[in-house]
Amino acid sequence: MPEVRVDPLSGLRAIVAGDRAARPGARLRTIAQEVVDPEQDPFLEGHEDRTPPEVDAFRADGSAPDTPGWYVRVVPNLYPALDPESAEPSPDARPDLFAARAARGAHEVIVNAPAPVSSLAELEVEQVALAMEMWRRRMRHHAQAGAAHVHLIVNERREGGASLPHTHAQLYALDFVPMQVARERERYASYATRTMGGDLLQDLLQEEVKRRARVVAIDAEAVLLAPWASRLPYQLMLVPRRPRARFEDDGATGAALLHDGLRRLCAVLGGHPALNLWVRTAPRDAERFCWRIDIIPRLTHLAGLEMGTGLYVNIIAPERAAAELRER
Repeated sequence: MPEVRVDPLSGLRAIVAGDRAARPGARLRTIAQEVVDPEQDPFLEGHEDRTPPEVDAFRADGSAPDTPGWYVRVVPNLYPALDPESAEPSPDARPDLFAARAARGAHEVIVNAPAPVSSLAELEVEQVALAMEMWRRRMRHHAQAGAAHVHLIVNERREGGASLPHTHAQLYALDFVPMQVARERERYASYATRTMGGDLLQDLLQEEVKRRARVVAIDAEAVLLAPWASRLPYQLMLVPRRPRARFEDDGATGAALLHDGLRRLCAVLGGHPALNLWVRTAPRDAERFCWRIDIIPRLTHLAGLEMGTGLYVNIIAPERAAAELRER
């Protein structure tokens, strides 16, 4: 029977309706992924002149900026959504109805590897770990520079929002805390007050490990699970075993388990799915928080219910998703 479940971290509700997976046309599958064309790939090693000048990189000894010889490379986004010099818009006569402000901040592209592949799952685990170290380094840089919140994402395939197929991350350094992040911050604080100091995500993790039904895999650094109130099929969450408010601080990144989880998704779904991945880290001045990584394969379309109400219908129960992924 369908259930309405509440996400303990965000408070968002989702309808878990596994029987809908049996309806006509509801089969979940991936289609052939776009092949990276080396000639058209601006992120390919040797094409450094096709991007803005790099701002950071992991390089072989002696390798000069904007030349071959890099392992992970960071450049400003050529078409930024944020600009540190963005001008304030002219005030409107009715600011209570038509509010606007300058979109200030930084928008960077982190090229995860020189190899022309479209998914993190296609890389060796050591390369994923190196890419994630750069994610951490750039997030730390912008947090120390005063960003209110730093949001790092990976979009894979056009259906997931990637305009270029070569694997890359994007970083947004914001001068405000987005509403969803602020809501989670408040739920962490409220939970700590109710439980006399409890950590919301770590308490949730302990209970999930005890129950086992939604746990996919565990290693020395992290736990991979299908969240209780998963909004979309095969949604995953990676949680550190040792709590830490900010991903950008020293400690484990969970790279090996993230790589493992992405490969399990490929095995179950028959190919590399379009997906969205993001690192949730504590906003500035948050007293209670724990970082995590959310992974959402894009296997279904958002329709009128989801777009109109924000209420998602998930046709694959997280318990079923976890069981299938555990077997891979």
